[in-house]
Amino acid sequence: MDRKIKMVFVLLISVTIVFAALEYQQNQPVKLQGVQVNDYQGKKLTPINNMPKTSIKGTQYINESNYTLEVTGLVQHPRNYTYAEVLNHTAYQKVVTLNCVEGWSATVLWQGVLVSDLLNEAKPLPTGTVVIFTAADNYTTSFPIEYLYNNNILLAYKMNNVTIPPEYGFPFQLVAESKWGYKWIKWVTKIEVSNDTNYTGYWESRGYTNGGNLNQSYLGG
Repeated sequence: MDRKIKMVFVLLISVTIVFAALEYQQNQPVKLQGVQVNDYQGKKLTPINNMPKTSIKGTQYINESNYTLEVTGLVQHPRNYTYAEVLNHTAYQKVVTLNCVEGWSATVLWQGVLVSDLLNEAKPLPTGTVVIFTAADNYTTSFPIEYLYNNNILLAYKMNNVTIPPEYGFPFQLVAESKWGYKWIKWVTKIEVSNDTNYTGYWESRGYTNGGNLNQSYLGG
């Protein structure tokens, strides 16, 4: 009897150690690839650590090994990409300034893939006029599909030449050019093609404009 109790005790300890190790691994900082740059083609860049950390539920720590980016909705070929599969697409770079409604801004060299490349592989149906983005913390925002195509919008995985840290959106942040910061969704896990032109995201449903254009007030009215 004592032997059985000891075996159960050892088993429980082993299971506890395994779960603790998995939790430790999941919450470890993402290893940053590359060396941060301070300027690009004569443009001064904002150091990553100088950027405020914004979120609705705190930093989301996503494990690269089991991450999936879902491209779904009104498409002919729904897709589920691993992190590596997304990075296997053609990479693009551009310097874009993020402007937050809180009054701060950050000019960053972004590197990522074109959202339109991912959409093209899924083949949106003609009825798909809106694209809804969802994050790991259930934050959402949406855009007319034409905006994503006409502006070569990036789904970024690097900023200033290093992997985007978890607190700033790892694995992917949308670089929503000409839009207020609340449209720059972080920790993207799903891209959904829809025909719901009245869809409102997290902040939009709380009074912010759905368009989020920088040349206009972000408050509805």
